[in-house]
Amino acid sequence: MTHEDWSDDDSDETVDLRLWRKLLKYTLHYRRTAVTFCVVAFGMAASDLGFPIVTGKLIADVEANGADANIAFYGWAYGVLAVSLCANICAFILCAGKIRTHVSHDIRRDAFQRLQELSFSFYDTKPVGWLMARLTSDCNRLSNILAWGVMDLIWGSTLMAGISVVMVIYNWKLAIAVLSVVPVLFAVSVFFRKRILRTSRLVRKANSRLTGVYNEGIAGVRTTKVFVRQEQNLHDFDQLADNMQEHSVRNAILSAVYLPIVLTVSSVAIALALVLGGHEVVLGTLAIGEVVMFMYYAQLFFAPVQDLSAWFAELQMAQASAERVLSLVEAVPDVRDTDSVTLRLSEMGSDGHPDAIGRIEFQDVGFRYRTGPEIIGALNLVVESGQTIALVGATGGGKSTLVNLLCRFYEPTEGRIVIDGIDYTDRSLRWFQSHLGIVLQQPHLFSGTICENIRYGDLEATQQQIEDAARLAGAHEFISELEQGYETSVGEGGNQLSLGQKQLVSFARAVLKRPRLLVMDEATSSIDTETEQQIQAGLARVLTGRTSFVIAHRLSTIRAADRILVIEKGKIIEQGTHTELVRQGGHYHDLYTEQSMRDIVRIDNAMDSGAETLQ
Repeated sequence: MTHEDWSDDDSDETVDLRLWRKLLKYTLHYRRTAVTFCVVAFGMAASDLGFPIVTGKLIADVEANGADANIAFYGWAYGVLAVSLCANICAFILCAGKIRTHVSHDIRRDAFQRLQELSFSFYDTKPVGWLMARLTSDCNRLSNILAWGVMDLIWGSTLMAGISVVMVIYNWKLAIAVLSVVPVLFAVSVFFRKRILRTSRLVRKANSRLTGVYNEGIAGVRTTKVFVRQEQNLHDFDQLADNMQEHSVRNAILSAVYLPIVLTVSSVAIALALVLGGHEVVLGTLAIGEVVMFMYYAQLFFAPVQDLSAWFAELQMAQASAERVLSLVEAVPDVRDTDSVTLRLSEMGSDGHPDAIGRIEFQDVGFRYRTGPEIIGALNLVVESGQTIALVGATGGGKSTLVNLLCRFYEPTEGRIVIDGIDYTDRSLRWFQSHLGIVLQQPHLFSGTICENIRYGDLEATQQQIEDAARLAGAHEFISELEQGYETSVGEGGNQLSLGQKQLVSFARAVLKRPRLLVMDEATSSIDTETEQQIQAGLARVLTGRTSFVIAHRLSTIRAADRILVIEKGKIIEQGTHTELVRQGGHYHDLYTEQSMRDIVRIDNAMDSGAETLQ
């Protein structure tokens, strides 16, 4: 297994507040719950502030009045504060849980929606493992931060501000002594911030690679067993797992060191309150109850500091997750409607052009993938409405790229493609691809029944229309022989059907759509000759007046094409009908002759084997 460098576009090593403000909108979308959130946080802080005051007053009352102190009053005060705190904690958990669930749902929904909109070029550089990590572990981490982290921030900030105010009111000198450690905490946080963030990014990258390896291992398990690659694959996996372990341990050590330092500094503050407060008690300038209250407040002040420090460490690690999730949610498709098309769609409901696909022209079309070598170069082609164009040539010659440009999965980097005199980038992408039918050599079927997969071509189709499409595609016969017929489950990716059966179902799906432009990329490679002839006859009836492009290595399947294009190194080196190209004695003639000889040899061998069997 080889693993490319999956770039995650990490920028710098600081917490990007602009990025977190964007993510916070997911929380603020639920305004009523968010407001309740804030009220509960303030209520918790107020309840926490009340306990030290009641404790201090109780000690002062007992010190002054002894057994005559009003213990019952303080008991009721403690009870009220305890009930208030419990109620707020319950509301805290309820609100945070609700926000977390909703935020997680919304981020995943937006990410999946964007995945449906992105161009093929995005998937060329983003492995499945990278995408799965974004929608699982990264999403969970962010939803926790945006719910529990925000709640703790509101509660902790309110509590710390309230404690500071109360301490200053009671004794500003003692308050300054307790708060003097805050700059030290700030300095410690700054020191650890970059280091935790750097290692957390490395952990996320390693996790993406590891997820990708899991996916590849499951998807390619048959190939692994055939080539006996289990040991080598395990070795490769171990290297990635060890790499992730190394970064994770380093990250855990930094976090483990950071939190004890915060605890140590808070202990120093409590000690300062005890020493200075005790000195003032000796001097008679401060009551014992007030010293106890200050110590209580000093301890209480650093409780949210410890929680916020933990969230701050988590924030460093979640920064990397936030960057990746937002990079997915905010990704812009390379192929999309132009601003003028979008404006016309909003104003008129259409792109303003006729609802037809007729004459197609490739005008000096060139294409390269990003900064790679030229795949298609200065290609010119005119296709009239209803023609069948066959593409043949060596693997890697540019046939599939040409078809991908036609389907507008990619757009030309040079020249343009014109439909009925209109640049196809001036047409609505949704309109164009809704009239497009594609059947691939490796068709993809979705989990579900055969019926559901065929209906994918037209969600409003009736059962009769589905069966008619299957008959035209040559699929009805094998489907009828299945125990559950059209209700047979195809399994994940269609793995319960043979490749030929999947191609037939894919054909039926395309036929049901009745596209104006049909593309077939080695679509009959796994179908027997008899079934293929049946499909060709059915398609000839259904696609009358519709344009089609066919990529085929089996040249016998394209003899009836209106025009055959021989593609080599991104250029058309020959074109014409089957008869014309054979007469020319060029590249196509050589390909056809060679393939015909191979077919004759194969038939002779089969006949010889049959004769031997009979003997």
